Amino acid sequence: MRIGELARRTGVSVRALRYYEEQNLLVPARAANGYREYAGAAVDVVACIQLLYAAGLSSAKVAEVLPAACRDAEGVVLSGELTGELETVRTRLVAEIEERQASLSLLDEVMAAACWDGANRSGGEPRPTRQDLPQAPGWGPAVSRV
Repeated sequence: MRIGELARRTGVSVRALRYYEEQNLLVPARAANGYREYAGAAVDVVACIQLLYAAGLSSAKVAEVLPAACRDAEGVVLSGELTGELETVRTRLVAEIEERQASLSLLDEVMAAACWDGANRSGGEPRPTRQDLPQAPGWGPAVSRV
């Protein structure tokens, strides 16, 4: 497939795909006319690159991790230094997830209170709890802040 098709299928701009190529993260073949030609597997590689960037890794780190992350991981050995850096990134991501779960829980509580207050100002029915609301992904107890 050509670069425009890869951009459409991945939701990533052509400019970003060219940047990935400059960083040797994505290596297309070249047709006789000079056009980039990407294999079908490039869609998965781009998705993997996007996830690694979203995790906060730099281009250089993505290049080191990419073979183990979304290509043939067999035989890939990561340095101890890189493994330590990845553990730091992982710890940060876990903290961010916990914070978002706390935000979701608080938002659900506010929505439950607003639904009750808006529909039952005169009283009558008991105030709904979070359990009365539809379950959202990542539902969990609120994290208290000290």
